[in-house]
Amino acid sequence: MKELFEPLSVGNLELPNRLVMSPMTRSRAVRDGKVTGLTAEYYTQRAGAGLIITEGTQPSVLGQGYIWTPGLHAGDQVEAWRAVTGAVHAEGGRIFAQLMHTGRVGHPYLYPDGAPPLAPSPLASGEQLFTPDGMLDHPEPREMTRDDIAQAVQEFADAARNAIDAGFDGVELHGANGYLIHQFLTDGSNKRTDSYGGTVENRIRFGVEVARAVADAIGAERLGFRISPGSTSNGVSESDTIELYTGLLAALAPLGLAYLHILELGDRGMTRKLRAAWPGTLILNAHPTPESFPSRPEHGLEALREGVADAVAFGEMWLANPDLPARIRAGGPYNAADPETFYGGDHRGYTDYPALTS
Repeated sequence: MKELFEPLSVGNLELPNRLVMSPMTRSRAVRDGKVTGLTAEYYTQRAGAGLIITEGTQPSVLGQGYIWTPGLHAGDQVEAWRAVTGAVHAEGGRIFAQLMHTGRVGHPYLYPDGAPPLAPSPLASGEQLFTPDGMLDHPEPREMTRDDIAQAVQEFADAARNAIDAGFDGVELHGANGYLIHQFLTDGSNKRTDSYGGTVENRIRFGVEVARAVADAIGAERLGFRISPGSTSNGVSESDTIELYTGLLAALAPLGLAYLHILELGDRGMTRKLRAAWPGTLILNAHPTPESFPSRPEHGLEALREGVADAVAFGEMWLANPDLPARIRAGGPYNAADPETFYGGDHRGYTDYPALTS
């Protein structure tokens, strides 16, 4: 699988291979949103990736949607992340922070003042929050005002600056999986009648404004953007997927971003159309058919050979195989991931997956 090991320029980075570690929520931060030494160990074990993209990290207090997730909006959070980036860089790795504002996928339980979550429209997700006290229904969110929107854009930019201060090589904006940017994009969750709702041009406005603000703050060459065309995660729905994402890509392309990251959901035809519409580097979490979950090395190799991706991202494969490049070169075997340890807990299912040499 030699194509997976060819170098690639991404923004101002030179990747030694085309194997990207996808962002994966692991819920192992402490209560105040700080990562720990265990997090540093987890990412450092995977420093052989061409690029690591961290778990979703909230850019603000109201950006949090799950318990035990990390932040990048407070000084002690930034300081905690420095230990992670320093350890990854010491092993020769490269690491971006994913900035994830969850919008309506949140709950007053998570916020010190018990405020409701924010969203483009006052429509509940229909999903639930896990807590140690039981499952809680997501409430109806508060519709964001123009001031709220401007503040959220600023919070993304501030968190991006914090990420660079923390030693990250760049940031990825989470515009996928039914979180805030995606909630603005989709006509199922965005019922606004102002300049942020209705037409495709209006619905992409928030995401483009965030991308522009972050690019101005840290440089477009340090910025990636993730999308999940056709996703129904967290209750979102799209009636105009092709028009929506070709419009978004046309608006993002002039910014000169480091990359576009697509979570493919079984529709290779869609991916081909978006590849044709995107002039820059494209990272693909390849799932060419509905049966191809989780993505495996052969799916990534196929995507590179077909020309629909410049690099390929894996989630579960990296989670369970910290030495994934070595295992791919050897043709396996691969560790099986343990779903019972995906979220929360200690080192088990986090830093104790064995390497081939152990």
